[in-house]
Amino acid sequence: MAFTRATGKHRRPSRTQRGTARAAGVAALAGTGVVGSLAAPALAAQPAAAQTGLTPVVSLGDTVADRIDAQAAAQHEAARQAAEAAARKAAEEAARKKAAEEAAEARAEKERAAREAERKRLNTFVSPIAGSYVSTGYMSGGAVWSSGSHTGVDFHAAAGTPVRSVGVGTVVEAGWGGAYGNQVVIRMNDGTYTQYGHLSSIAVSVGQQVTAGHQIGLSGATGNVTGAHLHFEARTTAEYGSDMDPVAYLRAHGVSI
Repeated sequence: MAFTRATGKHRRPSRTQRGTARAAGVAALAGTGVVGSLAAPALAAQPAAAQTGLTPVVSLGDTVADRIDAQAAAQHEAARQAAEAAARKAAEEAARKKAAEEAAEARAEKERAAREAERKRLNTFVSPIAGSYVSTGYMSGGAVWSSGSHTGVDFHAAAGTPVRSVGVGTVVEAGWGGAYGNQVVIRMNDGTYTQYGHLSSIAVSVGQQVTAGHQIGLSGATGNVTGAHLHFEARTTAEYGSDMDPVAYLRAHGVSI
């Protein structure tokens, strides 16, 4: 018996058409977020992708998810290590900078202390005879002095008493000085000159550098004297006749007389 194929609006859809419609329905449900118990059986009932020609929905498995988590963790750890390295580098740089600043400050302080010590050394003056006193004053009159007056002061001192440079300077004369006997003349650091006369012995030589308190000889009674003592002068030059008040000179440099 022959059968005729249904036509018109009562014709049954083909397999391909039915599969396409179902897939479209699932896609619509998924697009609206309505994926539940109704959609699951429908999906399960669909033929394989190879049969329908539809592209399957790819879901990540546990292995792929674990791989992504591991990669994220590695990136996080790398970022953490980079941050720690940057922090260490910054701390080291700050420490080096601080150490350099402290070293520079220490050098500056050392230089300041050295300058202060040098300034103090250059400006320190002492009495030519420790613990002595002036026995004959400046400009005292008398026939004993060729100029008619005393061009310096006499410090009381027994023969053999140490005679000291009153400050920092350079020896410009050391030897016999006529009426002054054995004498030493020193050009002081401030440009003035000091003279030490009637010495029994001399302990320095011309060109020698001396400091305050440096022993330059021993007191005595050489030259034109009536007894042992130290004749001390302050001068503007090394020559006789350029004298100035020795007591005022010493006091101006901090020596108590």
